[in-house]
Amino acid sequence: MLSALSHRRKFADLSEQEILALAIASEEDDASIYRTYAQRLRADYPATAAVFDGMALEEDSHRQSLIALHRARFGEVIPLIRREHVAGFQARRPVWLMPDLSLSAIRAEAAAMEAQAGAFYLKAAQATQDAATRKLLGDLAAAEAGHEQAAERLEQVHLDADSRSAEDAAAHRQFVLTWVQPGLAGLMDGSVSTLAPIFATAFATQDTWTTFLVGLAASVGAGISMGFTEAAHDDGVLSGRGSPVKRGFASGVMTTLGGLGHALPYLIADFWTATAIAVIVVFVELWAIVWIQNRYMQTPFFRAVFQVVLGGALVFAAGVLIGGG
Repeated sequence: MLSALSHRRKFADLSEQEILALAIASEEDDASIYRTYAQRLRADYPATAAVFDGMALEEDSHRQSLIALHRARFGEVIPLIRREHVAGFQARRPVWLMPDLSLSAIRAEAAAMEAQAGAFYLKAAQATQDAATRKLLGDLAAAEAGHEQAAERLEQVHLDADSRSAEDAAAHRQFVLTWVQPGLAGLMDGSVSTLAPIFATAFATQDTWTTFLVGLAASVGAGISMGFTEAAHDDGVLSGRGSPVKRGFASGVMTTLGGLGHALPYLIADFWTATAIAVIVVFVELWAIVWIQNRYMQTPFFRAVFQVVLGGALVFAAGVLIGGG
């Protein structure tokens, strides 16, 4: 993980040519995503699909303008630089892996995409000294803001009157980005990654106090690591994911709690009683993660079960076999 972070450039370190190249690649990605949304919605929501078709064409127009500017200033060769190469730039979620997104979820994704794109163009305009480049980037920021307003109208036009207001939807999206996503990642890491060392120690020593100390050390260490990693890899300025301190806190605390859940039972002196309670806690933790993924991340239920419960069971089994051997 640290190796991957070390190969990402800070936005402030990008040259004007690299900023243009990043904008071109981003417009290509966004146009493809909008066309995928349009294709998926066309049968049931043709008007909404038409909106996304128009947004994709607008992204194509932006890309063509950016390419023309790059050709005029820097020539024909466009550097290969994408979102994942820049620290703080949130990569788009792959829509082809999310077949069950609802209309409201697609609308929320589109609104978030346009907000991030607008923030990027405003920051990019501030980083360039060329007047023509600054004007184009400023115009694109205004256009993205218009797209965001169009996306926000989708819910009013195509959802029932009882649907969440735009303000509630925006608050919910921000809550998910700032607290739920990093907290869920931390809970998964703490709950799953600490299973092997805790249960390996338990079955190797059958000493509850030693097992508790190993679990405590593993949980706290993992929490500190996850918290700092979450806070350091994205400042939230471009991605719109909110304060890195809040995200780091959520990730770190949930990682620690995920590990402590099945370490605390080993404060009980009787080994088999402590182990039985710890196994029950692990069961509850894994199914809680499945519910959170399905409820907040729109992960299909059975996919979440496969990823979390099966993965956790394998790690648990590895710990028991290693310790018991």
